[in-house]
Amino acid sequence: MTKDVEVFLTLFILLLIANGTPVVARIILRDLFVLPVDGGLYFIDGRRLFGARKTVVGLASAVFVTTLAALLLGEPWHIGLLIAVGAMTGDLLSSFVKRRLNIAPHGAVLALDQVPEALIPLLLVQAEFALDSLGIVSILIAFCMTEWSLTNLADRFDLLHTKEDHA
Repeated sequence: MTKDVEVFLTLFILLLIANGTPVVARIILRDLFVLPVDGGLYFIDGRRLFGARKTVVGLASAVFVTTLAALLLGEPWHIGLLIAVGAMTGDLLSSFVKRRLNIAPHGAVLALDQVPEALIPLLLVQAEFALDSLGIVSILIAFCMTEWSLTNLADRFDLLHTKEDHA
C-alpha cells in the first residue's frame, strides 16, 4: 500500500470514528447521562447555543475512542485527540449555525453537517501528514459522501431520534 493511500485510509477512518462515536453512544445510552455541552444556555436570538443533542458524553466518547483508535492504527495518541477535538469543534459550529438558521436538531443539511467536522480536524493534522490540498479535498469528499449515506440510513431506521423528538 502506498503512503498516500495509507494516510487517506487512516484519516478517513479516524474521521468516521470521531464523528460516529457520539452517535453510537446516543443509540446505546439513549436518554441516560444527557448533559448538554451548552449547559442549556440560550444565545441572544433566544435559541439554544448548540442544543440538547450535543452532550458531554458524546464529546468525551469521541475524544476517548478516537484517541484509542489512533493508537490501534499505529499513530501517536495526539493525532486521535486532534482529530476528535477538531471534529467535535466542527460539529458544534455546524449545530450553532443550524440553530441560527432555525433548522431542526435532527435536520440534515448537506455540506453544513459534514464539511466543518471533517475540514477542521484535517487542517489540524495537515502538517503532520504532509497533506496537500488534493489530499484534503479527497478525504473531505469521501467523508461527506459516507457520512451523508450513513445519516440517511440511520434516519431510515429511526436510530437517531429520542422520545423528545417524537413528542
